[in-house]
Amino acid sequence: MKKLNLLFIVSKSRIRKDGKAPLFCRLTYLEKRKQFSTGLFINPKNWNNSLQECEPPNNDNNYINSQLNLIKNQINQVFLYLQINNSEFTVDDIYTKFKGNTPKKEFGVLEVYELFNIRILKLIGRDLQKVTYKKYIESFVHLKSFIKAYYKANDIKLKDLKLNFLNEYEYFLKTQKGLEQSTINKAIQRFRKVIQFALEQEYIDKNPFIGYKAKRLQKEVIYLSDDELKSLENYDFSQTRLQQVKDLFVFCCYTGLAFKEMSNLKPEHIVNGFDGNKWIKMNREKTSKPLMIPLLPKALDMINKYQNEEILLPVISNQRFNSYLKEIADIVGLKKNLTHHIARKTFASTVLLFNDVPMEIVSELLGHSKLSTTQDYYAKIVNKKVSEQMSRLSLKITSKNEFNDKG
Repeated sequence: MKKLNLLFIVSKSRIRKDGKAPLFCRLTYLEKRKQFSTGLFINPKNWNNSLQECEPPNNDNNYINSQLNLIKNQINQVFLYLQINNSEFTVDDIYTKFKGNTPKKEFGVLEVYELFNIRILKLIGRDLQKVTYKKYIESFVHLKSFIKAYYKANDIKLKDLKLNFLNEYEYFLKTQKGLEQSTINKAIQRFRKVIQFALEQEYIDKNPFIGYKAKRLQKEVIYLSDDELKSLENYDFSQTRLQQVKDLFVFCCYTGLAFKEMSNLKPEHIVNGFDGNKWIKMNREKTSKPLMIPLLPKALDMINKYQNEEILLPVISNQRFNSYLKEIADIVGLKKNLTHHIARKTFASTVLLFNDVPMEIVSELLGHSKLSTTQDYYAKIVNKKVSEQMSRLSLKITSKNEFNDKG
């Protein structure tokens, strides 16, 4: 059984002018100490340390001894109470309870993660999509596996988290789970949101992960060039299923809609904008945030071609959509592994950025919550555009100089 040691100590280094010194109480539990003042003062010569009492018997010494017994009894009662009602507690909890306050509950990492998941579950259909919730559950399972493997425990206390935790967790996900860096970054990002929740609820006092920086991942953005997009647009397929998928893909190349947004597009999502043109107005499937996209002529052609009373575009599963895109790429002669997401990248790159649409507008049309997200993805494309502009400028300057030299 875990034992509590209680010791009264005379602070001889703090003797007052009247010759008396303060009496302290020191609690030791689980090799941790907590020392506090009893508010009593005695003559150090009257203190019997082995008996833990004042001598000789007189009114003053008897009063002090009775107060010390009262403190000792109260602390022992607190200790017994905490043993019965708490599976784990600290020496600070004993002192807090002795002073009449309720000890602050120490939450476990996985315990808080579960509380967070319960909280966001209620947001599905409002501010959160079910697929996002499932990602948090998946990340929770990974974290649980890590704690079991690394700490040999079912959970660890929030207060025990250190900066190194994320480094070891990242290493575990890479070596034991075989995850790619982008997936690892997402899992850690979700966990840090749980920690932010713990801070807001005051389950911990400070963020243990201040200073942590996720490994930056520079992924090449795959998109169709202007020539590739034109060759796809101009190709007519004899098979209806391939023609429809091609049309849907082209539609997303000119709108940037995610697959579910494209699939759920209804007549009420097409509105007249402030400029008198047609716009798509809907909420993003991923974040539920409002999305406004002007309908470019190519996209409007597809709506006019397929629209009906309920769903504007043909309905197809994501799996079949991407499967048919591979057939389409082979037939047209595109050397890229076509997926629906490439249409979104093509919209941002070939349709917008290469036509001098500012980055902040691209970010808005893509529905990114932060401009930095767009910048991180499309920085190389912007650099390519700058390079092209500088090459044109260089030719222009060279031609001008040659003309002047001839003159």
